[in-house]
Amino acid sequence: MKLLVKIGGAQLEKPAARAELVQALVRARAAGHELVLVHGGGNQIRELVRRLGLPESYHEGLRVTDAQTAEVVLQVLCGTVNKQLVAALVADGIPAAGLCGADGGSFGAEPVVASGVELGYVGRVVDVDRRFVDALLAGGFVPVIATTATLAEGARGPDEHFYNINADMAAGPLGAALRCDAILFLTDVPAVLDAAKQRIPVLSAGECARLREAGVIAGGMIPKVEAALEALAAHPGAQVKIAPAAGPDSVLQALSPAVGTTFQAEYAKHG
Repeated sequence: MKLLVKIGGAQLEKPAARAELVQALVRARAAGHELVLVHGGGNQIRELVRRLGLPESYHEGLRVTDAQTAEVVLQVLCGTVNKQLVAALVADGIPAAGLCGADGGSFGAEPVVASGVELGYVGRVVDVDRRFVDALLAGGFVPVIATTATLAEGARGPDEHFYNINADMAAGPLGAALRCDAILFLTDVPAVLDAAKQRIPVLSAGECARLREAGVIAGGMIPKVEAALEALAAHPGAQVKIAPAAGPDSVLQALSPAVGTTFQAEYAKHG
């Protein structure tokens, strides 16, 4: 199977957690799976922004990204976070190559527009050219993708800086364009939980809406669920899951129906 694995910045922040995640990726690759990695780095960006004394502002979970912050995002995501993960993979025997949207013109962005709020250099993936990633996969490399990109051809907006793209929201269009068999969102939570804090094995879009209205899906789980639903909409044939990142077998375990939450457009309830 070709797996797109979305990794949060929290899983890459501490060396021990990063090492455990790398072991899970090593085992998944040894099991015969083809891997494409997409990563975030929000905590790492936040740390450098604060060290530099730059202002911070968020709107609906998106970092307002002015020109200075756009430079920080590029440095942190495409530099520190990406290269630390690549180096850790290579050290454990996985040939890995880091890239962002500009490399090979792999993907381009358009600005995200929010009513009444100027988000600056915040974008969404609107155009994917899979040739460079395909060439890496054909050569036996694991692509490690940082979600920053320049404007897509024809997109309107300032073009002197890279656009900051939420990694969760980038997973769907990238997974669809690359025809991945599964899109796995590995997080610091075990699954989407019900009101009794029990794992929900399967969710449809309609059930997600009802649980959100009831306040069961709330806080930081809202953008995770929205990203999973967008990934399902972009690539209905893929297995789309939210699953725990912890554990040396987390990637392989995420493929099991006994782990995490699987998103489906519609499904029949049994029992």
